[in-house]
Amino acid sequence: MNKHILIADDNDGIVDILKTYVSKEGFTPIIAYDGESAVNMFNEYSPLLILLDVMMPKKDGFEVCQEIRKTSNVPIIMVTAKGEDADRIMGLDIGADDYIVKPFSPGEVMARIRAVLRRIDISEEDKKDIIRFPGLEINISDYEVKINGQEVNLTKKEIEIFWLLASNPGKVFSRDNLLNSVWGYEYFGDARTVDTHIKRLRAKVDIPGSMASSESKSTNQPESFIWDIKTIWGVGYKFEVKNV
Repeated sequence: MNKHILIADDNDGIVDILKTYVSKEGFTPIIAYDGESAVNMFNEYSPLLILLDVMMPKKDGFEVCQEIRKTSNVPIIMVTAKGEDADRIMGLDIGADDYIVKPFSPGEVMARIRAVLRRIDISEEDKKDIIRFPGLEINISDYEVKINGQEVNLTKKEIEIFWLLASNPGKVFSRDNLLNSVWGYEYFGDARTVDTHIKRLRAKVDIPGSMASSESKSTNQPESFIWDIKTIWGVGYKFEVKNV
């Protein structure tokens, strides 16, 4: 299990204190004394959590946080002497999970670490909210869809339809099934709205045979697998995965 905690701070005294307490809690501290090193250490070790100072050489903590957030949701706790509300808000807005102002109690820092790790700890039940197929990941909790690691911009209903179909590969859903499951029994609209959403969904995820795929030279999907939202004429739709 990964037990690394990255401590990024250019103050030797603070690093020594945090390193001591992190080690006592059973974690393995790794140290960076500037922003560039922090990014490099993150890429090398993929730490469990980052304690990140704001005022550092080469890159400040805000820059480091923004760069890491492009690729990772690793928990980040900002530890800094900058206690103004604007700095706190900025840190949280760019993706920090918590914010501690110096001087601090080492015991408080460890309590914050435990609290953040509890919040992001995914239970077995939560893991059911993520569906994975080759080259495809659908996270219904965060309403995110990724194809080959790249997020696809889908609407809420498109994601809910995709999730329902992909959760039941091979099962055929009628338009009424999808309306009842995604829109709810109170929906009295035209069943053709399902067709419209499916058409947009297929185009956005670039399914082979869709309009978007036929107009492009390549598809986003892996070459060795094809997953498809198939139309079952006169019935409805199903999600299918097959080797090719």
